Amino acid sequence: MDPTLKANTIAALKTGISEFTPQMRTAAKYVVDQPSSFGLDSIRETARKAKVSTYTLVNMAKNLGFPSYEAFRQPFRHALVSGAGGQSDPGWVGKMRGQSEFGTVYADAAKNTLNIVTNSMERQQPEILEAIADMLVAADTVYLTAVRSSYAVAYYLHYVGRMALPSLQLIPRHHNSAIDDLNDAKPGDVLIAITVTPYSRETIEACAFAKKKGVSLLLITDSEVVSPDLAPEHTLVASVLSTHHFGCFSGMMAVVELLIASLMNRGGARARSRIKSYEDLRIAHNAYWVSQKKH
Repeated sequence: MDPTLKANTIAALKTGISEFTPQMRTAAKYVVDQPSSFGLDSIRETARKAKVSTYTLVNMAKNLGFPSYEAFRQPFRHALVSGAGGQSDPGWVGKMRGQSEFGTVYADAAKNTLNIVTNSMERQQPEILEAIADMLVAADTVYLTAVRSSYAVAYYLHYVGRMALPSLQLIPRHHNSAIDDLNDAKPGDVLIAITVTPYSRETIEACAFAKKKGVSLLLITDSEVVSPDLAPEHTLVASVLSTHHFGCFSGMMAVVELLIASLMNRGGARARSRIKSYEDLRIAHNAYWVSQKKH
């Protein structure tokens, strides 16, 4: 089987998603986001997970030019079988799993974290990270926005990233909306937006507003298909699958670390000088706790 067929099918889904019906958009996003599960599961199980009807899946296959649903699924199943060799528990995880019921909870969460970090790192491409770093360094102003749980990731990226990228601004400021702070944005600026399913209305609206002003967009998210109406210059995708109700951000933090490393590399001596100036400032103003000697 042609190994490029899966990639071509995903590309066709991403290109055509804006023309799909709402249900087909939901199904297409599921296939793009979960290709392994799609290749493994039956049509009924895929419909259940994607929260669409089996008819929608069959109709999408025909819309893409496949003679049947199975023909549509086959490249994904073939890729899954070809790459099979699933990872077993590391020794320490297996040991914890056998200790108690809570040990099983611990082991499942630990293995999930290891898997999503690996998955998130593997899908990144050095040349894309290099292009993103060049885009950010060349920008007049780099805005960074996120809300709710994603805000923690944005705060960390801003706290460390501004050492190499002085133009980086975390918005919204002063309890404004992100759109308020983007009012003066212009072509030559960049917006970094961080959001995961379910996507924040405020963040998506800020992205759309920035694009209308000619601002370049970098999305850091959990899917290559966030909104059919957005056309980001770059998207960094991280897995946020978890064993509990909320997303696990370990993979996203790993991707952000890659971005920070890229910026530090681009910043060179100037970045190192800025880091030293911050460290000197903190030391001079007793920012760090020091244990007092007992007399």
